[in-house]
Amino acid sequence: MDNRELVKEALAAREMAYVPYSHFAVGAALLTKDGKIYRGCNIENAAYTPTNCAERTAFFKAVSEGEREFAAIAVVGGPAGEAPIDFCYPCGVCRQVMAEFCPDDFIVLVGKSEDEIREHVLSDILPHTFREPDLHR
Repeated sequence: MDNRELVKEALAAREMAYVPYSHFAVGAALLTKDGKIYRGCNIENAAYTPTNCAERTAFFKAVSEGEREFAAIAVVGGPAGEAPIDFCYPCGVCRQVMAEFCPDDFIVLVGKSEDEIREHVLSDILPHTFREPDLHR
């Protein structure tokens, strides 16, 4: 799957966002190594801390169905009801979830549209990961 198609899936996922408080809708499309796509959107809660980001929604859906190997994720976001106006990067918590399941060369795409995409690898956006071996130091 090419980057444009994965961003298109993230844009479609964004339409499902539940954002009555921030009005900032985010969509994610997670690609497994065997070609499946898991969509996620942000889901807010009045208590704020139970809110879940689009990226974690996609990862948790995939992991809950037995997936463990991932190739890439696309993330898009912006004011609800409008096209994205800027690049929307994953928050720190989402980057840590990616580090739990993905190697440093995992591809992270951020897009404003199917034509405006930035490609990174996980180690670029999370240079100092915390993983299982760090628990034993």
